[in-house]
Amino acid sequence: MMWLMLSGAILAEVLGTTAMKYSDGFTRLWPSLATAAGYLIAFALLAQTLKTMSVGTAYAVWSGVGTAAIAAIGMIFLGEAASAAKLIGIALVIVGVLVLNLGGAAH
Repeated sequence: MMWLMLSGAILAEVLGTTAMKYSDGFTRLWPSLATAAGYLIAFALLAQTLKTMSVGTAYAVWSGVGTAAIAAIGMIFLGEAASAAKLIGIALVIVGVLVLNLGGAAH
């Protein structure tokens, strides 16, 4: 259940961040409201996740997966450049999350 809540938190954060791109600096109402709702849901679900998961693991997964997802969305759907450096950076974020989780599993 904790992984399902964390997944929901990640999805809400990614949707909120994507909506922020369309809010035009919070000058457009509906994308601005979607941003606020996305982040409210994301933090509420993350807070619930932290009841049963260590903060290091939860935050590493939440921020790492969210960062990689937003970078991919930017490149695939929003016309952002897909350079080798960006792709390597995304891979390093994912590897970093895995290393943090494997290190935490040993204790």
